Amino acid sequence: MNMMMAVVIAALAFLVVMGLFILLARVVGRGEEDLESRLDQFVMRQVSEQQPSGERQPSRLTQTINTAVAERRFARNIATNLARANLKLTVGEYLILQAVSVLGTGLLFYLIMHQNMILTLGGLVAGYFLPGFYVKMRQRKRLKDFNNQLGDAINLLANGLRSGYSLLQAMDAVANEMPPPISEEFQRVVREIGLGLSTERAMNNMLRRIPSDDLDLLITAINVQHEVGGNLAEILETISHTIRERVRIKGEIRVLTSQQMISGYVISFLPIGLGLILFAMNPTYMGRMFQDTCGIAMMAVAGVMMAAGFFAIQKIVNIEV
Repeated sequence: MNMMMAVVIAALAFLVVMGLFILLARVVGRGEEDLESRLDQFVMRQVSEQQPSGERQPSRLTQTINTAVAERRFARNIATNLARANLKLTVGEYLILQAVSVLGTGLLFYLIMHQNMILTLGGLVAGYFLPGFYVKMRQRKRLKDFNNQLGDAINLLANGLRSGYSLLQAMDAVANEMPPPISEEFQRVVREIGLGLSTERAMNNMLRRIPSDDLDLLITAINVQHEVGGNLAEILETISHTIRERVRIKGEIRVLTSQQMISGYVISFLPIGLGLILFAMNPTYMGRMFQDTCGIAMMAVAGVMMAAGFFAIQKIVNIEV
């Protein structure tokens, strides 16, 4: 029995390592994506069957998974989240990464937690959510960086319009002068307009990739100006001032509430981390909690109370501006 278990563990470890190497090779070797495939991701166009011979072809497994889930709603949600996080992964590659994460985390918990099946099951669940957590973290960071740069970008747009540039030329100047991620997004808008999309459609595509309230305000102002006319440069300056003040106030609120946010994280996750460390050091002592119904009920009640306290603290310190 022990021999069979060792073989199973070795096979799982081999699959995890091979999956990580394959995904790493795919991500690193892809380089710059083809413009048509990027438009397929962001503009929802159909990809041509004939691809350039120099482009790296996806694996057969990835193609099979992409074909199987192409029309599913969860696949569209995954593609949208990957686009918002600016991750150059297909839906199939993300699902493979998720499977590798489940196997790897479950195997790690199985080995560290002295073959405890309950904690191994918890490791499998954690492995399922880890890729999504990373994608959401990338989305939040990218959205925050974009919002911090948007005031300067709008000011640059207004100055370009005052100096005689057209709106497309002003957006091209933002793409060339500003750092990522805002330069990447405006560059995509300029390319989409150059390929025949309307300005309104291209800007709405950027809003779908960057769900920012400030960007929505900018796009609404541009669309209204196209309909009724007016001095767009002056409108953009007013919007830029509003966004700058909002970013400043948000920064002040973040400084004032940072201690409370850290306290919420510490209070919520310190008992969990301490319990895992004690279980790894002395599984017999901590294992008694899982052998009795009362112990399991106590852990469940404690988990619910910690989650309620964590979300209550987050709700209190999350002040909308």
